[in-house]
Amino acid sequence: MSETENATHAALIQAVAAGDRGAFVVLFGYFAPRIKTFLIKRGASAAEAEEFAQEAMLSLWRKAGQFDPARATAAAWIFAIARNLRIDAQRRTRPLPEPDPALAPDPAPGADALLAEAERALRVRAAIATLSGEQAEALRLAFFDERSHSEIEAALGIPLGTVKSRLRLAITRLRAALGDLA
Repeated sequence: MSETENATHAALIQAVAAGDRGAFVVLFGYFAPRIKTFLIKRGASAAEAEEFAQEAMLSLWRKAGQFDPARATAAAWIFAIARNLRIDAQRRTRPLPEPDPALAPDPAPGADALLAEAERALRVRAAIATLSGEQAEALRLAFFDERSHSEIEAALGIPLGTVKSRLRLAITRLRAALGDLA
């Protein structure tokens, strides 16, 4: 396309932006068949290509004020509109991929699993009840309240070494009492 044609098309788009229907008719007559051919060469059916060409020209009418001749030629801008319309349509009609079974949420647990979990919870509570008050408190702060050792030290007002000793003793006793659950 020559410089003169580019300048003419750019001027016509600016006229369309001002509402000139005659300029639009000239652009439509020139670009609509070329867009249709462009899209057919890229795999669109004749009916689809015709539809996209009309949509592209309608977009030109609506968006003519956004055209910047410093950024692209008139032809490049118009063909980009057509290409993007087709890509958007393909995205809308593309089937969604099959979900990956590995990423699916686990099904709801059965009654037997819920009963077994409740029995385990009772055994753990009973084992914790056998611990000394200091060990049970340190264990509760560490594992149920998710506090760090230094936070437990501050909360209980005891040395860090004592916190670690109480936790180690509590875990050792729980392992002995609940060994078959591991």
